Amino acid sequence: MSLLLSAVISYLIGSVNSAILLVRGFFHKDIRSSGSGNAGATNAGRSYGAGVGVLTLLCDVLKAVASCAVGRALAGENGQAVAGLFCLVGHCWPVFFHFRGGKGMAVGAGTVFFLDLRAGLIMVAVFAVVFLIGRRVSLSTIVTALAFPAVYYALHRTFDVNLALTAVMVVLIVFQHRSNIARILNGTEPKFAFKHTGKK
Repeated sequence: MSLLLSAVISYLIGSVNSAILLVRGFFHKDIRSSGSGNAGATNAGRSYGAGVGVLTLLCDVLKAVASCAVGRALAGENGQAVAGLFCLVGHCWPVFFHFRGGKGMAVGAGTVFFLDLRAGLIMVAVFAVVFLIGRRVSLSTIVTALAFPAVYYALHRTFDVNLALTAVMVVLIVFQHRSNIARILNGTEPKFAFKHTGKK
């Protein structure tokens, strides 16, 4: 029952989509009608500027941390991993916004930092290196997500519930980036740049 409660609460927290609320609040627009149509930090930054993008990123990371904290309080270590997973599900398919959300990068990052700060810092380094080489957030996100299970196992030397459930999160994040993968493969994925105006 504690695990179920952790999952439900975390899904609802995840469904509070920062990009949709911030863009609606500041610009009176729907982020899902701008740029790539994705309700996440990258599209918010690309379409409405660095301030909105960074604020969206921080809010999404924090809602993952909050979810994991709730999960740990309710159901211990098993609860925190379940909470991270269901926060991601809520972020990608939010019940409050017709199940059209983001792709999960920031929520995944927040979960990783909560589970293991060392792993989180390593993931930031991996993301930064790939981004500096390719200048593509999608590619950096995919590579970082795929690298996480190996990094976690190297740090802990065990196949535990955290590793199992975050592996499921990796699958979901990569699935959400399937259109980006197609564009990367055919060479049409754009490089990232912040937009300097709120008009779109």
